[in-house]
Amino acid sequence: MSLNRRTLLGAALTLPALPALAQGAAIGTPGRPLKIGATAGPHSQVLEFVEKIAARDGLVLRIVPFTDYITPNAALAAKDLDANCYQHQPFLDQAVKDRGLPLVAVGKTMIFPMGLYSRRVKALSELASGARVAVPNDPTNGGRALALLAANGAFKLTPGADFRATVADIVENPKRLRIIELEAAQIPRTLDELDAAAINTNFAIPAGLNPVRDAIAIESSDSPYANLIAVHRDDRDAPWVKRLLAAYQNDEVKKFVADTFQGSVVPAF
Repeated sequence: MSLNRRTLLGAALTLPALPALAQGAAIGTPGRPLKIGATAGPHSQVLEFVEKIAARDGLVLRIVPFTDYITPNAALAAKDLDANCYQHQPFLDQAVKDRGLPLVAVGKTMIFPMGLYSRRVKALSELASGARVAVPNDPTNGGRALALLAANGAFKLTPGADFRATVADIVENPKRLRIIELEAAQIPRTLDELDAAAINTNFAIPAGLNPVRDAIAIESSDSPYANLIAVHRDDRDAPWVKRLLAAYQNDEVKKFVADTFQGSVVPAF
């Protein structure tokens, strides 16, 4: 999905309602909680744990849930959020490039290895000729999915193709697989109608899919797509940024992630 003006403006119209805050209160205090956006599911789940750790340092967080990949960056650019926590660096770079968003990464969080899923086959090699395979329609996760499919022998891509790959980069497709581009959040709901699908882990887990148990192929744990915390560039050196990172990037969070997700989510710090 291109980050076009219509999409960005439409997203801005659907921002979650936020209550009025005390004027002049410092960010991260009861009168002015630090507003951090995250997609529903694992990102929000981990942040709920981080919220408790931050509170011990006197840093008050308010988690704002989202159901798509576009709105959290629009909200952060408009300063309706103080930070967001849901995307990897290539996605952020693309958003900044396409829309000139004034956003920067300040620290890594977790890696969500993308998986390939199917209700019909146990391996990609079992896909029939002309099978329908869904991939996310945003520029970076779509290319990431194509690279994962190519790495597992579904087809071949143009030499050197990476997360920026598109269907035009498929140079050998002996089974004539049909690539269906869908919004990432919608793919788990359509899995029964497809032959296979590439699903981001933060959407797979809420749909009852365990990447370690259910995926027919999965990215390795050294995936370069580490998720991150992003802030408005005006806030990159704000004191609360270091406090937020300290609350997130610690051994308690690592243990929580390991115990909760059993290897399907990997700390990147």
